[in-house]
Amino acid sequence: MKSIDRRQFVGAGIATIAVAGACHFALAQGENLLSATAGSRIRDKRPTVHTPGLRFGAYDPHGDFAEQANVTTEALFMPWEDVDLSSLPAADAYALQRKRNLLITVEPWSWDENFRLTSGELQTRILNGTYDRNMREIAHLIGQMKSPAIVRWAQEMEDHESRFSWAGWRPDAYITAYRRMMDIVRKEAPKAQLMWSPKGVPGLRDYYPGSNYVDYVGLSVFGLEAFDRIAHGNPRSFSDNLLQGYGLVEEFSKPVWVAELGYEGGDGYLTAWMGEVTRDREEFPLLEEVVYFNDREVHPWPYNLGRPDWRVVRTGSLG
Repeated sequence: MKSIDRRQFVGAGIATIAVAGACHFALAQGENLLSATAGSRIRDKRPTVHTPGLRFGAYDPHGDFAEQANVTTEALFMPWEDVDLSSLPAADAYALQRKRNLLITVEPWSWDENFRLTSGELQTRILNGTYDRNMREIAHLIGQMKSPAIVRWAQEMEDHESRFSWAGWRPDAYITAYRRMMDIVRKEAPKAQLMWSPKGVPGLRDYYPGSNYVDYVGLSVFGLEAFDRIAHGNPRSFSDNLLQGYGLVEEFSKPVWVAELGYEGGDGYLTAWMGEVTRDREEFPLLEEVVYFNDREVHPWPYNLGRPDWRVVRTGSLG
């Protein structure tokens, strides 16, 4: 399948496209379960921000959180090729006006699939310095920002089934690349902090770049009721979905964020997630903040579940 990623900047923008397969039985199950949750009465599923509780941030290309006062972090995604660098000063102004921090995810590729390198080509060019200039230009602008910034580079690297070109590299190659890019950030934007952000699956420990290169650990947590029922037999909670990844990273003793969060399902499922995600949890003492991914999923889920719509203002069904 050929496609071009279209991502927006409202102080933000995002991710990529991949195809997931499933068996015929699972396809039928997925269609039935989607139909069962399509009639939810909840139209605004933004999470409750508890006080006291975890801090809350959002990737928000639709502006649904633009005027919400208790949002701590504005997230944005950007490639390092074919990118409008004026988006960074605009994001800084947007965040500064709202007294928010910035979480900047830099994806080391083009969002246009027609211009992407193979995984091996990308690795070679990063390690031989070809892309140092790309990272330097982005980091230089981050260094000029007035808003506090965290840089997140090449996320979900340990997931060998990921759509990302850098995912599944040999751990030593990834670590060398990560350190090289973050050294550039430190030189050009010395006040910025660094986030190492695995998906949260087994094998992530091998990709840890060392405590000197990590200020925060980010994880990805998405809850889709239809998927839970097929893959696990029952709906799962936010804590259920976070438990594995958290257990794998807590040994590093770094502050943990859920750097990408989303959920979709029936009313009961939504109500549970809405009420839970920003609660302080004794079982997750290192967890500090959750960042909601307020947009539609960018690649299809397994079992014919299509692209879930994580957006808090529910404008339609899954598909």
